Amino acid sequence: MEQNLKLLQQWVDESRSIVFFGGAGVSTESGIPDFRSVDGLYHLQYDDLPETIFSRSYFDAFPEKFYQFYRAKMLCLDAKPNAAHRKLAQWEQEGRLRSVVTQNIDGLHQAAGSRRVWELHGSVLRNYCMSCHASCSAQDILDSTGPVPRCACGGIIKPDVVLYEESLDSQVLQGAVSDIRQADMLIIGGTSLAVYPAAGLIHYFPGKRLVLINKTPTPCDQEAALVLHGAIGEIFGRL
Repeated sequence: MEQNLKLLQQWVDESRSIVFFGGAGVSTESGIPDFRSVDGLYHLQYDDLPETIFSRSYFDAFPEKFYQFYRAKMLCLDAKPNAAHRKLAQWEQEGRLRSVVTQNIDGLHQAAGSRRVWELHGSVLRNYCMSCHASCSAQDILDSTGPVPRCACGGIIKPDVVLYEESLDSQVLQGAVSDIRQADMLIIGGTSLAVYPAAGLIHYFPGKRLVLINKTPTPCDQEAALVLHGAIGEIFGRL
C-alpha cells in the first residue's frame, strides 16, 4: 500500500489535468448510506426495493411512498465533506484537477470548494415544480407538512435527480466525456463500476494513468495502471 500511495502522489504531482470519477463510496464516509443498501429493518418500513421506489414510474404512481423513502434515505442535509472531497477541491485550486464527475446527488463536492463538477445523476439541492417550474430548496422539502411537497401553485415538486427509467442530462454527459478525453490521469473512486451508462465513461479515457480506488475489486481492475483497495477518504487523507 505504501508503495502504491507514493506512486499515486508522484503521478498527482506530475499532473495538470486530473479527472476524478466518483460513486457512492465517496459519500459513505460522510455518513451518507448507499440508498440501495437493504438491512434487516428495511422491510419493516418499505414494501418495495430501493431501485423500484427510486424510479420515475413509481414517483408518478405513488408520490407519497416515494417521498416517505426520499426524505428518510436521500436527504442527508447535515452531512459534511470528508477528506476525499477536500483533497479534490485542493487539487483543483492547485491547478492539478480538471474536474469531478460524480454519480452522487448530495452536493458535497461543491460544499468542499470544488467548482467544476459534473453531476451525472443531478442533485437533491435542486428541486422544481412540475407545473410552473418554480425552484425550491431541499430544506423546503424537509419542512413541507403534507406527504407530498407542493408548490404554492398546487403542483407537485420533483427533485432534480435522475430516477431509474430517466435519461441522463445530455449536456452534463457531454461535458464529462469531453473532460475525460482531455485528462492526463483518471482516478476512479468509491464505485463498483456497475451502474451504466455512467460506468461506461471509463472507456473515453485515452491515457495510461488510470487509477482505481475502491473497498472491493471492480470489473475494471485489470485495465488500471494502479489499484488501491480501501476507503477513499482514508487513502486521500494520507496524500
